[in-house]
Amino acid sequence: MCGIWALFGSDDCLSVQCLSAMKIAHRGPDAFRFENVNGYTNCCFGFHRLAVVDQLFGMQPIRVKKYPYLWLCYNGEIYNHKKLQQHFEFEYQTKVDGEIILHLYDKGGIEQTVSMLDGVFAFILLDTATKKVFLGRDTYGVRPLFKAMTEDGFLAVCSEAKGLVNLKHSTTPFLKVEPFLPGHYEVLDLKPNGKVASVEMVKYHHCRDEPLHALYDNVEKLFPGFEIETVKNNLRILFDNAIKKRLMTDRRIGCLLSGGLDSSLVAATLLKQLKEAHVQYPLQTFAIGMEDSTDLLAARKVANHIGSEHHEVLFNSEEGIQVLDEVIFSLETYDITTVRASVGMYLVSKYIRKNTDSVVIFSGEGSDELTQGYIYFHKAPSPEKAEEESERLLKELYLFDVLRADRTTAAHGLELRVPFLDHRFSSYYLSLPPDMRIPKNGIEKHLLRETFEDSNLIPKDILWRPKEAFSDGITSVKNSWFRILQDYIEHQVDDAMMAAAAQKFPFNTPKTKEGYYYRQIFERHYPGRADWLTHYWMPRWINATDPSARTLAHYKAAAKA
Repeated sequence: MCGIWALFGSDDCLSVQCLSAMKIAHRGPDAFRFENVNGYTNCCFGFHRLAVVDQLFGMQPIRVKKYPYLWLCYNGEIYNHKKLQQHFEFEYQTKVDGEIILHLYDKGGIEQTVSMLDGVFAFILLDTATKKVFLGRDTYGVRPLFKAMTEDGFLAVCSEAKGLVNLKHSTTPFLKVEPFLPGHYEVLDLKPNGKVASVEMVKYHHCRDEPLHALYDNVEKLFPGFEIETVKNNLRILFDNAIKKRLMTDRRIGCLLSGGLDSSLVAATLLKQLKEAHVQYPLQTFAIGMEDSTDLLAARKVANHIGSEHHEVLFNSEEGIQVLDEVIFSLETYDITTVRASVGMYLVSKYIRKNTDSVVIFSGEGSDELTQGYIYFHKAPSPEKAEEESERLLKELYLFDVLRADRTTAAHGLELRVPFLDHRFSSYYLSLPPDMRIPKNGIEKHLLRETFEDSNLIPKDILWRPKEAFSDGITSVKNSWFRILQDYIEHQVDDAMMAAAAQKFPFNTPKTKEGYYYRQIFERHYPGRADWLTHYWMPRWINATDPSARTLAHYKAAAKA
């Protein structure tokens, strides 16, 4: 996890523009470098480093003797870099996983390069020999990337939008900043004056398709067919592998543990893998909640079962409310459910940074989208419609859960790893017949639960624990985080403000006081940038006015039971 920043064709003083790069310093607390491009006085790279792999030669932009014309700035982890190095007999100069990008590009060009990377990444690659700039981002957008480009060819790229919004450019008083789409790469021509022109934007991978790098990995051969025992066996193999490859780091590994199905499976499998790898330190697991929260109790039970060094982080309603402004600034969004769910994650990340030496943090993000875990999937009209919805959610992860997971951890200099979004695991899961993946017997994620039924990885009641409402597991049902927020915001936003909401916020007009309150904070930090969020996250197939599962009939019925 790092912060990358680059400008091409800046007509303003670079030493002034460079101040914007400092807005993402939290992403790389270990080192910073600012470097001009030879022969292009108005082009430069900025890099904030979190040293996770190769402490000695990990600074960027990466340049190697063999390719003096290539400059690479990237944020991510390429899990198959050693495998590809051995297969193609590349001669490495460093131990940095990203060096593989330079060798693959030299061998087969940009299309083959991005398709062969098994990992999460956002990169800027400059080739001064062919006068080309390439931008690329991983399939699900686990690593963030934003860009701004003007009609006259000024290009600015950064890990977070906050590193671009204050840049100056003579022809444009208001620089349009937008997220770079996941699963895409872009090719741009570099002109002699340092400006660029876009040549093509290409979608190189769809989450349903088996990735090209599957040809070169060392996963044991999967069994063909969709017989239930075969599928369960394949899923266990792929999930084990997804965790194993993510152990690649020189820093201490920890794991977020809410006591829900997803984080419990990740923590239990991770601990097993760390033991097999003979890692000397105990796995630290982290749970957050208010007193008597269901998450804390469930997480404690899992931690006792697996034998982790467990940390419980308590917070009260005042602390949660006080941190909303910081959270929205970090997130760069005003989406209601994202903000709500980010508070706990932001506070637990703050605790990890301050009180432990765990830096690489595993988490269960992506599972709900992939395995149809949201409660509203019970209302899907058909397995095919549920499949469509699952793919839509995965495609939009970069706007919601993946955004939350990255920004709340990166704000405190931590690196998040999300095994459920492993290319092999997710593409195999999506290849299964639609009716295998839907909720069964009133239980969502039935297939995933069934897969680990006989493993004794986690306690049975946790394996079959129903999904908690968004961000509500951290509080008791009697006084939910949802309720606490409503009660507080009721005094901050009055009816007159709501009546004028459409006038004040014509785009994505907030329909609730909570939405209005978050939007106000967002506009204070990022005025005129509301279009970063294309739409609010909302459940489907029901008449919902609020994204919280707590408002759904299914949840209320379960709570009464």
